[in-house]
Amino acid sequence: MKNNKKTIYSALTVVTALLAQLPASAQESADSAMVNVAFKKAYQSDVLGGVSTVNVRELTEKNYNTYSLDNMQGYVSGYNGNGMWGYSNALVLIDGVPRDANNVRPDEIEDISFLKGAQATVLYGSKAANGVVLITTKRGKVNDGLSVKVNANTGWNVAKAFPEYLGSAEYMTLYNEAFLNDGGAENNLPYSAETIYNYASGKNPYRYPSVDFYSSDYIKKAFNRSEVSAEIEGGNQKARFYANVSYYRSGDNLNFGEAKKNYTDRFNVRGNVDFALSSTINAYVNANATFYGAKSANTNNNSSYWEQARTFRPNRVAPLIPVDMIDPNAKSALTMIGATSNIIDGKYFLGGSSADLTNVFGDIYASGTNVYHSRQFQFDAGLNFDLSSVLKGLSFHTMVAIDYATAYSTSFNNSYATFQPTWANFNGKDVIVGLNNNGTVDKKSGVQNISGSTDNQTIAFNAHFDYNRTFNDVHNVSAMLVANGYQQSKSAEYHKVSNANMGLQLSYNYDHKYYADFALATPWSAKLPSAKRLGVSPSATLGWRLSKEKFMENSFFDDLTLSASYTDMKTDLGIDDYYMYLGTYQSGGWWDWNGGSGHSAMQSKRGSNNELSYLHRKEISATVHAEVLNKALSFDASYFLSKWTNGILEARNQVPSYLFSYYPESSFVPYINFNEDKRSGFDFAVNYKKQLGDFGFGVGANVTYYTTEATKRDDSQYADTYQYRQGQPLDAIWGYECLGFFQDENDIKNSPTQIIGGTIRPGDLKYKDQNGDNVIDSKDQVYLGKGGWYGTPTTIGMNLTLKYKGFTLFMLGTGNFGAKAVKNSTYFWVGGDGKYTAEMRGRWTKETAATATFPRLTTEAGTNNYQTSDFWMYSTDRIDLQKVQLSYDFPKAMFMKSFVHGLQLFVNGNSLLTIAKERKLLDMNVNNSGSAPVNRFYSIGAKVSF
Repeated sequence: MKNNKKTIYSALTVVTALLAQLPASAQESADSAMVNVAFKKAYQSDVLGGVSTVNVRELTEKNYNTYSLDNMQGYVSGYNGNGMWGYSNALVLIDGVPRDANNVRPDEIEDISFLKGAQATVLYGSKAANGVVLITTKRGKVNDGLSVKVNANTGWNVAKAFPEYLGSAEYMTLYNEAFLNDGGAENNLPYSAETIYNYASGKNPYRYPSVDFYSSDYIKKAFNRSEVSAEIEGGNQKARFYANVSYYRSGDNLNFGEAKKNYTDRFNVRGNVDFALSSTINAYVNANATFYGAKSANTNNNSSYWEQARTFRPNRVAPLIPVDMIDPNAKSALTMIGATSNIIDGKYFLGGSSADLTNVFGDIYASGTNVYHSRQFQFDAGLNFDLSSVLKGLSFHTMVAIDYATAYSTSFNNSYATFQPTWANFNGKDVIVGLNNNGTVDKKSGVQNISGSTDNQTIAFNAHFDYNRTFNDVHNVSAMLVANGYQQSKSAEYHKVSNANMGLQLSYNYDHKYYADFALATPWSAKLPSAKRLGVSPSATLGWRLSKEKFMENSFFDDLTLSASYTDMKTDLGIDDYYMYLGTYQSGGWWDWNGGSGHSAMQSKRGSNNELSYLHRKEISATVHAEVLNKALSFDASYFLSKWTNGILEARNQVPSYLFSYYPESSFVPYINFNEDKRSGFDFAVNYKKQLGDFGFGVGANVTYYTTEATKRDDSQYADTYQYRQGQPLDAIWGYECLGFFQDENDIKNSPTQIIGGTIRPGDLKYKDQNGDNVIDSKDQVYLGKGGWYGTPTTIGMNLTLKYKGFTLFMLGTGNFGAKAVKNSTYFWVGGDGKYTAEMRGRWTKETAATATFPRLTTEAGTNNYQTSDFWMYSTDRIDLQKVQLSYDFPKAMFMKSFVHGLQLFVNGNSLLTIAKERKLLDMNVNNSGSAPVNRFYSIGAKVSF
């Protein structure tokens, strides 16, 4: 980790030094740039810290992408792709309303503000304690006429890598080995040598199948994604509008049966309108409708193809068997095949067995189709009043939003017959002499089924008085009084998600040199006892623009601003349910009096706590902003120390033991505020822009580092201090320290007894006895590393823009360092009759004991070996070349006498290259069980302006 930090710091130092040697040029003043912060726009130069912004309108001119938050860690510091400043699950607001980030496309977005610090989010209330991602959509601009832009793109997804599963013959050979490892007899092997030979020969893949789910028989080399959108905007001082109409359609990896027709599509219409009702009142209306659909072949028990790919052994069935392999004399078999309605491509029938009456291949060919439908309607409207006639500088703003989303699935569910063949060999030729359909039948009901119906609703409201006034040209005073809230109702959830608070913000700056900002929010939460539902969240920030001081005149700095803040933010995030403060009782058990028949009893399950209160995010942060070289080069750095206190704990060890009993299970133990966490770290960003004649150059680099610590925990259940959670990272991975493999029976006999599970044999993993009790159990688990659950501890991003005349080259890279992961999916942990993978080739045997990379094989569960331990751990450190795009803008002079105003063509590559020690594993995505492959995306596109 230290070496990584040194490399990052050295690279940034070199970049800064090189850029400082370049000649300065006039730059657009950052003082005039406006950015979105809580409930308002502010001059970028007056935003004191904890906020990073991306101009998405500008970004999409050189970088085509398909997701609103795509690789944003490559542009801004403090955000790591998973969260901000060590927190995850940030509140996402689109035009001020809590909405899904995937329901707004990049070409609809004006800018995105990442509100990282608590002082930047406090006005949004309790639900904003993990940070806020503020997405603002485009609005119409005043221009000479109607502006129309049409964007079209088509591209191909190409899988990076596929998992490697063993074929039938190799699987059976190794399964025999596993059988012997477990004490099985040589003369009673599950698979005979002849059987293995027949499967290995490949002479009849229908009788001796070896099914590869990732072969070209089932998987496309590439699949298409195409998109087209039209943006229309215009207006004047009285009214302006922006509209976006878009459609995309994408296929998927599968290439057989009904799955050939799998697709995902999305049609979207957005309209944003601003209009002046009078000289003092203006209004806006935003509306969006999204229609999303996904068609797929039905699969048995809703288990996806990718889920089956990791579990369905290669020798179980042949998916398709040629009809012409049936012996002409097998009349009964021919009659059965003649009755089925599922003859694939006119020559194959569906294979099956008594154990696999249906299978995923038969499902995709014959079980019907399913279409998922999602409809989202979003509406928000606002009014802005200029109240200067009442008090100079006073205004009032209000907004209300109503969103409604529905989803359901329609399907045609067919049953189908599969056939288990009886084989014979005549004159060296395999033929089918009989069929058994095991009771399966073909049935197409023709009935469209509707299932999975859900509906969600969001209602949001805010209103605020703003006061902005400048006195004597130097005293800048502003204030805001805000009421804000939203409520979300979701299907099958009794309680609505609510967020309500009032807030006050007071700000003063003297000549944009000295700053003071105070904010106070009063959240309210129904998750707490009535006396504790109102919270108070104060925040204070001070800033100093040193570059305006006389002693800084003619200095190297064009701008140098320091700021520091303290916030104590109350939140109910971390209170997992409603009524946790109440004691609960339920019927259970029985009681008897003097030998009677017994009576039902009421049991206490939880004690009450009317003092249960908010969790706190207490945070100190400091920021530095600097600009040099005539504002061509800018630096932003932040340090934060954040404490999360009052975490919820079931107080079993804080109350007398008689308040809890195991049998009959009864408890008067309440939930209390107890746990405390700490997050600290820094982020740093440097950006440079330069124009030299026809050549333009821009580069950005950033680094984010954070660390976490559980500073207060109830560790009384642990006998040894090395297992204490207090003092360890919040994303700590706990497990066993592996000492290698047991080499022989003497090694097992002379080692501590392992009682984790199963019979211990040579080739099993051997663990360290941490407490010296000569027994390996859960008491021997230790801290193994950071899991990166809030994003990797260190994240870097770099972006480069080169322009020459009409050509633009854009490149984006990201890096992630400092986290570990565990190989714990079924690709690695294969017990019983699970499917074997290429990892099993490195298994332990007596012959390979010195070089083995995998434990011995077993037909049992393998519980001892398949435990979290450092044997299975790997580093997720990686550097990714995320984007390369080359664009060409045709000279506008070409269109002087045309209705076309501009034309851009571009080629784009996404997720192109990964540099990592574990690149193969990271590219295969096997640790996300049942997931489709990771794809690269190559595309071409055009943008035409009218």
